[in-house]
Amino acid sequence: MRGGHEHHDTAPAWHAMDAGDVLRQVGTGARGLSSDQARERLERDGHNRIPSRPPPTLAALLLRQLRNPVVYVLIVAGALSIAIGHLTDAAMIGVVVVLNTLIGGYQEYGAERSARALQSLLRSRAHVVRDAELTELDAEEIVAGDLVWLESGNRVPADVRLTSTDALEIDESLLTGESAPVIKSHAWTGGKGVPAQDRKNMAYAGSMVARGRGEGVVIGTGGTTQVGRLALDVMSGPSGQPPLIIRLERLSRLIGAAVVLVTVAVGAVAILVHGQHPGEVLVFAVALAVAAIPEGMPVAITVALSVGARRMAQRNVIIRRLGAVEGLGSCTLIASDKTGTLTCNELTLRKVVLADAREFEVSGSGFVPEGCVTGPDGVSTDDAALRELALGVALCNEGELRSRDGAWTWRGDPTDVALLSFARKVGVAREEARARLPQVAQIAFEPERRFAATFHRDAEQARVYVKGAPERVLEMCELSAEDAQHVSERAHALAAAGYRVLGVGGGASRDVQPVEPRGLVFLGLVAMIDPLRPGAKEAVAACRSAGVRVAMVTGDHPVTALAIARELGLAHDPGEVVTGVELAALTPQGSRETIERARVFARVAPHQKLDIVRAAQRAGHFVAVTGDGVNDAPALRAANIGVAMGKGGTDVAREAADLVLSDDNFASIVSGIEAGRVAYANIRKVVLLLVTTGAAEVIAAGAAVLAGLPMPLLPAQLLWLNLVTNGVQHVGLVFEPGEGDELTRRPRPTSESLFNRPMLMNLAFSSVLMGSMVIGAYGWLLSRGTPEAEARNIILLLMVLFENVYLGTCRSELRGALGMNPLRSPLLLAGAAGALLLHVGAMYTPLGQRVLGAHPVSLETWAVLGSMALVFFALVEAFKLLVVRRFAR
Repeated sequence: MRGGHEHHDTAPAWHAMDAGDVLRQVGTGARGLSSDQARERLERDGHNRIPSRPPPTLAALLLRQLRNPVVYVLIVAGALSIAIGHLTDAAMIGVVVVLNTLIGGYQEYGAERSARALQSLLRSRAHVVRDAELTELDAEEIVAGDLVWLESGNRVPADVRLTSTDALEIDESLLTGESAPVIKSHAWTGGKGVPAQDRKNMAYAGSMVARGRGEGVVIGTGGTTQVGRLALDVMSGPSGQPPLIIRLERLSRLIGAAVVLVTVAVGAVAILVHGQHPGEVLVFAVALAVAAIPEGMPVAITVALSVGARRMAQRNVIIRRLGAVEGLGSCTLIASDKTGTLTCNELTLRKVVLADAREFEVSGSGFVPEGCVTGPDGVSTDDAALRELALGVALCNEGELRSRDGAWTWRGDPTDVALLSFARKVGVAREEARARLPQVAQIAFEPERRFAATFHRDAEQARVYVKGAPERVLEMCELSAEDAQHVSERAHALAAAGYRVLGVGGGASRDVQPVEPRGLVFLGLVAMIDPLRPGAKEAVAACRSAGVRVAMVTGDHPVTALAIARELGLAHDPGEVVTGVELAALTPQGSRETIERARVFARVAPHQKLDIVRAAQRAGHFVAVTGDGVNDAPALRAANIGVAMGKGGTDVAREAADLVLSDDNFASIVSGIEAGRVAYANIRKVVLLLVTTGAAEVIAAGAAVLAGLPMPLLPAQLLWLNLVTNGVQHVGLVFEPGEGDELTRRPRPTSESLFNRPMLMNLAFSSVLMGSMVIGAYGWLLSRGTPEAEARNIILLLMVLFENVYLGTCRSELRGALGMNPLRSPLLLAGAAGALLLHVGAMYTPLGQRVLGAHPVSLETWAVLGSMALVFFALVEAFKLLVVRRFAR
């Protein structure tokens, strides 16, 4: 791979060997392999398939959901409940663990199937010499030693040592990141240390033949190809963690440690101060653990991520792992590949400079001939000089561009197809031009010639058209020295701006012999560039507004990369461009400074993309990497969030990614950022609701023990609150729409936990207030002689009402609940009503009365408890608006 690290193994240096030696080494000859030989080698080496991980089974996906610290704590609490004989509590904990596992496993299974469905269903075919005959085979049947024929439009089926080439150019962009085709020559040989991208006598699996023809012998298949080895590296390498997973693990460890510390401390007070029996303290410990652990959090987060995944799928972002849903929203840096991600990977002719120095702009992008040509006098399609140049590039052309069934199809070298697209915009079709001026001879492009020419019969005379390097075309044309100087200066200026520039000439020919023509008329210059994807510039600007840096990482030349970056609005100064050579010479400290300064990384190798990601992570960034090529795969896997292209991307890139863009549009990333931030905000709202009520329960329980009072709520009642009533309510928060400012917020600091300062203030005030009101009401009831069971029944109902009203204040971290339209989220209203009705139902049914100790209460009690809930709501809202909002500024 271009500039990439070489795999140091015992394989021969095929590129450094003579073609005859290669054939002898692999045991084949001019007649190719026999069927028996091929069969033996297929059995020995296996099919020609790129290594990939087998798709995870449903069982494996289900087990993945259990790898969560909160789930670990739940399992321990369930086991402890069984040990002390509280089977009802253990059963309820088991239900939540199973439910979380099923929801998460099912969602990831569906996402995995969607990602697999994006892979190509078409099998690649190849022309191979077997038993001395040319035959067409499935590419998976190819073995080392097969003789392969390549022509324009073919995908190279394996790693091939070329033995014959005819104007062969191969597009290796999916391997190297460079959009320009690579010229190949079977006669070239080089030393053993020559990098893979510079081996002109090699063709690599997965690349595309852009022009010409070639023959060669297969020297590597499957896992022994360049792309296969990289795939194996990707599979074995470690992967980065999404930001949410990091923060949730941090929160889970904190909750676990807090449960242990609080339980031990309060238990010690109960035994040492109040002289309670250790058995009673163990029951209390289970109750306290149940109160402290937000049992509904795993299910809530899984549902929230599932909702986020579905919302993102509607925006063409397919989630392969649930934890990556909010990843884009939390990322601070997007390291994006250029070719095929920010650009179309389709050359487009943008500028025309005629011989009289008039310049024309060409609109449109890609190969589809949609757009217009605008000159000094406006839109031009009838300018004689412009049409003559268009005729020349259409005739001196080996590509194809056709409209079939309402869709455009093309084949051939990208440069030729781009020229045909331009000619169509002017109104010149190659097929009609060829019918009027039939081709009778040609001079194919060769690197040594640096031009191509075609000869055409025009009535009684012949015409010739040439295209190629501007200086070579100028040599064939009759032009004054001054005019030639002006043309050369303009060509150099366009090249410096990142364009690929060709000169075009034409004129009468004395004969039709394929010899270098002279005395031609210079028709003009054409300038091409790989254009931006539609919406890419706007997407980069939106990322900037959202506080997310975008850096371009490419194997292209720095001049080309800077030109694209300028068009994107990504960079403007050459000082913002860093090359792979400069990166290699940096110290770790220098790398960090460069990451913060650079906006474009050019001429970088695959392993350097990986280095950039790791350096950015060390600098404190949450990194997303986008790409479609094999060369992007290691960085995709190491990033916190890997984003692959679904249509044009390689299987290796998709395998390494967390997200897949089904429409290959970089602009979809902005939608992903917004949806990810909404999902993350909703998760935080759910966590705030669950942790606050849990903390309030712990405060009330701890205060009861310290005051020598019996437990205000039993374990089954606590589980009812945490799992059922809150479980019904938090679904509404999960579906809460965004607040509208998601794309104007800065990304959360990478060191910030799930709870930032405003959220901690809200949590502390609300939980202390709720816990104090609960223990105060409980103590007052007991002081009036109310039986423990009845007091607990009233406190249980009070907690349900507190949860109801606190749900409203959790809708926004800083905005007032009364200023938000309740009808904006009908599910939230339904959840609150459903939770209350569910508890009322439990109060009036034998099962609820037996398991929960719940019973109907008087209207007077309802009125008092409702008033307490409204007071609680008013105090929390006032604190949020008057205190929390001030500290959030």
